[in-house]
Amino acid sequence: MTERVLVPVDGSSRSMEALEYAIAMYPDAAITLYHVIESGQGDIGALSGITGNIPDEEAAMTHAEEVLSTASERATELGATVETARGRGRPDRLIVKEAGEGEYDLVVIGSHGRDGVARVLMGSVAEKVARRSPVPVLIYR
Repeated sequence: MTERVLVPVDGSSRSMEALEYAIAMYPDAAITLYHVIESGQGDIGALSGITGNIPDEEAAMTHAEEVLSTASERATELGATVETARGRGRPDRLIVKEAGEGEYDLVVIGSHGRDGVARVLMGSVAEKVARRSPVPVLIYR
């Protein structure tokens, strides 16, 4: 039985669709919305724990709160109660870490559906999470 579901949200329509899917398919599960604020320091900043005074830090925090608020409101409209959490660093790494440490049964993540060169150049957070997650991952596409 799926009791705890982690749903990463980034403000995209695909992540909102993943949230809606998670609520519809797992109505009795405890759902946590998770937003990652990219560190702006690349791998070195994320690994070293550098949080420094990033010029757009306030804007990033405001954006994170807006994303989580919008997703929470949508969940409420659908009759679900959700928890929220956020982290700072590389999205794929932090989502995998949260999935394991939070003792989730499932991650439901939206995919932007990039193919070919765009996927090679930009990578796929959903794909990286699916490869590394200690729990099952459902990619909503």
